[in-house]
Amino acid sequence: MGAMMKWVMRIFAALILGGIILIALNWSQLQRLRSSLSLFDADKIVHNFSHMDESFLTRTIATSASAKVHIWDEQPQPLPQTIMIEGQSRDLQSFLDETRTTSLLVIKGNDILHEGYYLGTQADDKRVSWSVSKSFVSALIGLALERDEIKSLDDKVTDYVPKLADSAYADASILNVLHMASGVRFDEDYLDFNSDINRMGRVVALGGSMDDFAASLTQQARPPGTGKYYVSVDTHVLGMVLRAASGMSVHELLETRLWSKIGPANDAIFLTDGKGVAFVLGGLNVTSRDYARFGALFRDGGRSMGAQIIPQKWVAESTRKSAPPDVEGIAQDYAMHWWIPRNPMRYPNSKIAGESTAEREGEFFANGIYGQMVYVNRAANMVIVKTSGNIDFEGQTRSGLTYKSETVDMMQSLVRHYADFSQDFSEALPEESPLDLP
Repeated sequence: MGAMMKWVMRIFAALILGGIILIALNWSQLQRLRSSLSLFDADKIVHNFSHMDESFLTRTIATSASAKVHIWDEQPQPLPQTIMIEGQSRDLQSFLDETRTTSLLVIKGNDILHEGYYLGTQADDKRVSWSVSKSFVSALIGLALERDEIKSLDDKVTDYVPKLADSAYADASILNVLHMASGVRFDEDYLDFNSDINRMGRVVALGGSMDDFAASLTQQARPPGTGKYYVSVDTHVLGMVLRAASGMSVHELLETRLWSKIGPANDAIFLTDGKGVAFVLGGLNVTSRDYARFGALFRDGGRSMGAQIIPQKWVAESTRKSAPPDVEGIAQDYAMHWWIPRNPMRYPNSKIAGESTAEREGEFFANGIYGQMVYVNRAANMVIVKTSGNIDFEGQTRSGLTYKSETVDMMQSLVRHYADFSQDFSEALPEESPLDLP
């Protein structure tokens, strides 16, 4: 009996030891899963959005040691007390509080007119972009076209990524995917635990493969190109195309072709999946000033630090309304991973457009959930960055608009407050005619 008891105890001890080893090996995964499940909790969201490296695998996008930093001039001016949203006057500070704003940066030319950090955040916080990251991917597509690594936007994604041949992306072109018109069936409901977007988030948190996740999507909701329907995984597919076409990781592409060229003051952080692949659809983390440097790059026709970084024709075409109509009737129009305001501003002294600028290009924005936005107004020579931790970003607003639409109205109010409308804006706007791309 004693020998039997010793044998049982050895087995029991071995099981305990094995369990401890298993927990140790998976502890980081469990920690990431736990963090991801509480990522948007009201009492944690602000901290989490500035410390995403505590919850996910990451990789650093380094600034160039030899590159100059783009230095902003500081010309502080007071914010307006009121803004106009859907034709109604609103108190600006109350709106910033309501939307849980963490930073607001207003740039005109090279001047910082306002820079504010809220809810305990700091200027050097690397803030998660969410879908603002998608517009960085669009820029990399333009650079791959310039290098002839991507031959044409009409090429199918499977020409570059055969892994997707049996997926819902089999017949989609690169342009379809840029337009969020891939036709793939995908549930983007952030508030549904079992939605596709949240299943995808758990793949990243647990160290799974985003490539495998994209290839596993086999159902189509509509033929490619027949209607825009916002699907975040479309951007990951563009990342797969970029990697295949260039032979480089998205981290390397961003670091060497873009980040090191625009004079950032800080390194960036990119979330990755378990294979080290960049979470391109929303995983970029940078400071507010560096978001503004990216916005200024597009405001200035692809130029930064005295050099042409992105082809001017790509800047103009990728920010021009071009996507098919949204299948759900969403108010804002869409370009190539950039948004166009539902009511573009009018520039009364423009010799080109006069008073009728309903479809005028030159005003666009990158947008991320929970209240992230990089707004660009080329005519007014302005860039405005707003980051937030707005847990009610899909809730009911006072105006009846979405919070995204209300924020665009706020941006336009700031432009009207600071811009000099006595000048002729014609020279600042891009050409009217569409541009041919490879």
